[in-house]
Amino acid sequence: MAVKQFHEIRDPIHEFVKLDSDERRVLDSVPVQRLRHIHQLAMSYLVYPGATHKRFEHSLGVMELAGRVFNVITADHNIHSTVREVVPEIARTDSRDYWRKILRMAALCHDIGHLPFSHAAEKELLPEGWNHERITAELIHSDELGSVWQSMTPPLNPDHVAKVAIGPEKMPDADFSNWETLLSEIIVSDALGVDRTDYLLRDSHHVGVAYGRFDHYRLIDTMRVLPASQQSDEPTLGVESGGIHSAEALLLARYFMFMQVYHHHVRTAYDLHLQQFLQVWLPCGQFPTEIDRLQSISDIDVLSAIAEAATDTSAAGYEAADRIVNRKHFRRLYSQTRGDKALHENPLAEISGAAARKYGEEQVLTKSYRQAEPTSTFPVRNSDGAIVSSHTISEVSQRTPPVDVGVVLIAPELADDARLWLKEEKDSILRRP
Repeated sequence: MAVKQFHEIRDPIHEFVKLDSDERRVLDSVPVQRLRHIHQLAMSYLVYPGATHKRFEHSLGVMELAGRVFNVITADHNIHSTVREVVPEIARTDSRDYWRKILRMAALCHDIGHLPFSHAAEKELLPEGWNHERITAELIHSDELGSVWQSMTPPLNPDHVAKVAIGPEKMPDADFSNWETLLSEIIVSDALGVDRTDYLLRDSHHVGVAYGRFDHYRLIDTMRVLPASQQSDEPTLGVESGGIHSAEALLLARYFMFMQVYHHHVRTAYDLHLQQFLQVWLPCGQFPTEIDRLQSISDIDVLSAIAEAATDTSAAGYEAADRIVNRKHFRRLYSQTRGDKALHENPLAEISGAAARKYGEEQVLTKSYRQAEPTSTFPVRNSDGAIVSSHTISEVSQRTPPVDVGVVLIAPELADDARLWLKEEKDSILRRP
């Protein structure tokens, strides 16, 4: 009986994800299989019951989309003449299969370094100098995946896989060619990357909202590698003018999902309670960076520990575990607004500080997030062949604001009193010199 060389996996977003036997071997590896037990949206399922999907299916989706984009941008009739000169690899048929496989493997592995519950407490619970991208690179170079890369024909260079998976922004010490940078953009580009495309579509599907949906088919069909501008030969990912509205829809989808879902105040409360629990449950209050130890910890282990701690008032982390298990999460006292920022340069800090002084620091939690100015500009090729910045033809691209949110949370037993207090005192708090 012939050995099956190609495989299909059903997917609610892309219908089928298709992969070959080499990709199947990577899919079956411990680092990738672990993603079956890492929630994509941390504890958002306590707010949106459908948000129980995992990093595993997201990674499959990113691989599927990355392959589609590669096929489009390397089609001979889609290659810009200037790009052909600056990035000759884009038109080289002799190495095309190798780099397509590198891209798809990088997409499949791009999230394998995530901690339990993904981003919920990564920054606070890893040692200085560590992040999930660094862990991803370590796993790509690990003995298990190293043997898989080496067994392929031709063998894949793990350095290529890691660079394309992570990108130059997160690997500043690595030497990227123009071609490697472009391939990494397919996955991680802030404006057009397929990582964002998949998580917006997938998260909105499972959460049950429409904010994250957009015409990704049209967007991918119009993607091109273009000079960054009419005056520059530097190549980057862009679109034909026919795809500008789909690109705009992606930018807006990301903004609305961040505002409405990813920074929902109840999800934020659970993230903070999870962080409180992990800081006392983990040895030395941090996740290990040794690969074997880290791979042995998933959401299952953390949830089991939380459930156990919530039944024992003497257990380390009992209070945080009790708040998670029994839905005693901190309540919203205040959400930062643009109007308040006009009154005070940092209203969140002022109100948080005043609340802590009145009710006690342990009764108040604060969380803020300000997105770096989004890289929402990308080249667009007009019907006359001219290359222009998306900012010159798209007000959405130019004016989509960065996400800037902040919330002050209060212990639930104090919430009613604290809200009345803030209603009376807010103006005087924010107008103090």
